[in-house]
Amino acid sequence: MNTPRTTQAWQALDAAHHLHPFSDAHSLNQLGSRVVVRGEGVRIWDSEGQCIIDGMAGLWCVNLGYGRKELAEAAYQQMLELPFYNTFFKTTHPPVIELSTLLAELTPPQFNHVFLTNSGSESNDTVIRMARHFWAAQGQPQKKTLISRINAYHGSTIGGASLGGMSYMHAQGDLPIPGIVHIEQPYWYVNGGELSPEEYGLKAARALEAKILELGAENVAAFIGEPIQGAGGVIIPPSTYWPEIQRICREHDILLISDEVICGFGRTGRWFGCEYFGFAPDLMPIAKGLSSGYQPIGGVMVGDRVAQVLMNSGDFNHGMTYSGHPVAAAVAAANLKILRDEGIVDRVRDDTGPYLQKKWQEAFADHPHLDDVRGVGFLAAFTWVKDKSRRELFANPGEVGTICRDIFFKNNLIMRAVGDSMVSAPPLVMTRTEIDEMIALAARCVDQTTNTLRARGLI
Repeated sequence: MNTPRTTQAWQALDAAHHLHPFSDAHSLNQLGSRVVVRGEGVRIWDSEGQCIIDGMAGLWCVNLGYGRKELAEAAYQQMLELPFYNTFFKTTHPPVIELSTLLAELTPPQFNHVFLTNSGSESNDTVIRMARHFWAAQGQPQKKTLISRINAYHGSTIGGASLGGMSYMHAQGDLPIPGIVHIEQPYWYVNGGELSPEEYGLKAARALEAKILELGAENVAAFIGEPIQGAGGVIIPPSTYWPEIQRICREHDILLISDEVICGFGRTGRWFGCEYFGFAPDLMPIAKGLSSGYQPIGGVMVGDRVAQVLMNSGDFNHGMTYSGHPVAAAVAAANLKILRDEGIVDRVRDDTGPYLQKKWQEAFADHPHLDDVRGVGFLAAFTWVKDKSRRELFANPGEVGTICRDIFFKNNLIMRAVGDSMVSAPPLVMTRTEIDEMIALAARCVDQTTNTLRARGLI
């Protein structure tokens, strides 16, 4: 008879054999990982029986929430029918065809083709290859530099981490790779000074134009940005930013890439973040909400302008064994149909998203040490500050955020600390009642954090 393992036994095995991503293994193993064993709706349970509200939808991805039997059934039936076949060697299969067709229907009108990958990181590696090949195929091989932004996140592969603007990632592995440069992020609260948000949005966008002119437009392949910077701290650009970015890209003939790995599939209350901000990209990396995290899958939506060149320039020598994996594709297609047919994205736009934002503001906007209380749809954040009147941050970035995150964690509410900001991205199926419960618990955690900061002399 198999005896169920205790939490301590799981933790010991985890420490002995499992290297965690983005973790200090030594300190993690001393504390012991939380062992998550079950999920249902917007909640997960750990091996100690604790019920936890998942205010981060896993890792920004479980849009449908946990326990959707339709997705398990889609995986099971596909495994019985065809568990795997590749899409190399002039071969395809029904799940990948159905998913590709569905994506063409749901994405903005310029997108009629998709290149499938296994993750957002792989999708962003793909756009580097794709953007450079697009120009080389037209006799401009020197047009290969990609421009990204400081504090952007585009994955953790060598290419994705290079596109991203995280200095702590660049410090490991001699990154970024050549041909990738970074400009200022559109973060009015920190960088805006005396400018209005609208004025600052134009200023931040025009940093792109200055960089293009510095490098020479004949050498620049593309600009990439997340509509809202997710892992950077839910940084929402001013309304003037993206229209000006689009103007600059069109005027200087460089590709515009919207990284929709987090914003895509309903997170903003629109199917895609570029639709929320009203711009039309040429390439669109996708992942996360594509399958609600039930299977590892990503892709790049390829605009017609780019697709026509790629399809008429011989082999595109790029791909992965599991590109278009039939089980992942079947689950993703089932997930997208639920999001569409149950009106979940529309509900976030018209009902629960505005409700979450209203309650978030009511709970946190008047706190003396919380500022830049912000959000769109099912993305929300606030920042701990030393002095609201001067937009003064704490001297040791991340110290207060870590204290706050740990208090949330102890109270069985998962939200994420990014520096001294707390960010939330709950499953899109969260109801008004569940929103009330989550924010009430978050407010109690903020009160506990405030008391802790006072006791430590930080405020």
